[in-house]
This record gives sequence, C-alpha cells and structure tokens, in this order.
Amino acid sequence: MPQPTLRLDDEQINFYRENGYLVIDQLTEPDEVLRIREVYDRLFEARVGRETGDQFDLAGDDEEGKTAKLPQILNPSKYAPELKDTLAWANARVVMEQLLGGELSGQGDHAILKPARYGSPTPWHQDEAYWDPGYDHFSLSVWMPLQDVDAASGCMHFVPGSHRMEVAPHRPIGNDPRVHGLEVDADLDLSGAVAAPLRAGGCTIHHQRTLHYAPANHTDVPRRAWIMMGSREGRKRNVPHDYYWQKLWQTARSERAASAGG
Repeated sequence: MPQPTLRLDDEQINFYRENGYLVIDQLTEPDEVLRIREVYDRLFEARVGRETGDQFDLAGDDEEGKTAKLPQILNPSKYAPELKDTLAWANARVVMEQLLGGELSGQGDHAILKPARYGSPTPWHQDEAYWDPGYDHFSLSVWMPLQDVDAASGCMHFVPGSHRMEVAPHRPIGNDPRVHGLEVDADLDLSGAVAAPLRAGGCTIHHQRTLHYAPANHTDVPRRAWIMMGSREGRKRNVPHDYYWQKLWQTARSERAASAGG
C-alpha cells in the first residue's frame, strides 16, 4: 500500500469538531483518480454484487429492467481489492484516525453514481439513521469525487454543527417502503447549509450525524463518488435507539441479500 502523504493540522481538526464536516482540496493524485475511475466504471457497468444486495437503486424501487435513479454499490473494494492499494485509501485512514482519536476498528467503502442528466438527488439525511440502533457509533465518512463536482452535478451540502443533534426522524425516500434510501422526516432549519464543490480527487469528511445532501446531476457527465468510512468500536446500548423507520423497509435489495444468506 502507498505510504500516506496527508496529515491534518490543528486548524482543520478544530474546524471538523466545531462544524461536523471538513473539505480537503486533495486526497490523492490526478493519475490515481483516473485509475480509480476506470475500476469504478467497470464495477457499475457489471453491476457487481447485484445478487447479494450490494448493488441496488438507492432512490428507486430497484425493480429489474428499470433505469436506476441512483445506483449504489456497497463494499466495492470487495469486488476490486486494488481500491485498497491506493493513496486515497491510505490518506483517508490517517485522516480518520486523527479525527476519531485512535486506531480504526473498521474501514469500509461504498460508491454512489449519479448518471448524467438524470441522476437523482440524495435527500437530506444522517448516516447513522441506517445503522444498528443497538449501539452508540463512532464513525465518519470520506467522500471523494472522481471528476470535478459542483452544485449542478451533485456536490455535497452540509448543515454546520448538525453533528451535535440527535438522529432526527427519517423515512424511506418518498415515503415508499420499497426504497432503501432515507430522508429526514422532520422540520429542520436548513438555512445555514453550505455547498462543498471539489476538484476530482479532493474530498469532504463528515460525522455520522451531520445533516448532508447532494443535488441531482444536471450535467452531461456522470457524477462518480467513492466514499470511504472509518469507525472505532461501537458501544452496545442498554436501551436501543428507536430507529423505527428501519422497520418500514420492504426492499428488493434486502430480499436478495436474505436469499444470498447476507
């Protein structure tokens, strides 16, 4: 694995702790971005992990034969292990360890594609709303675009300081239980939201509870995002969180995962 070349300074760490997100201009080199993009496109073209529930439409009902609104692949590095042998992966790990305050107990990834001209928005949500309610989690995500990205193509937007709130009520997108993606189901103040445009190979970092959103892709170029997550060991709760919305899911993705024994 390449040796990491990135380390956050105190100002960046303090900004993250205050705001729940951080923008980094360069996580890896342009030539590596191109190599990752080739792997990324190959994985989406092959729809790897479809049979096990790792590939699915995050914003649609995921029916076979339909054009996906927001294709996603969980654990792309499982299908392309070379993704772990990158400077991006090494730098992401160092940065996550700095912000989480110690060695990671887990590091994973997923990939979200917003196809050119119709890739759907990713609604406002908090990542923890998807997770096991029986634990207190200590995690964050590094979101890296594989092309330049702005509001027109679907860059990330954050509400500064929202990582200090509890997990808000969520629901499946459009209140459709067939959809795996979640959206906030509460009246929240989003007036202070900020956009985070990036050059290819830059990244944003956000806390598990930071409210975030990405608009639809209205450009002629696919918006490719590779997201690397890191965590420290969770703490089991005596009383689980009430993430009742998870019980609403009736997704084709979960049925495929169950059939595959996942």
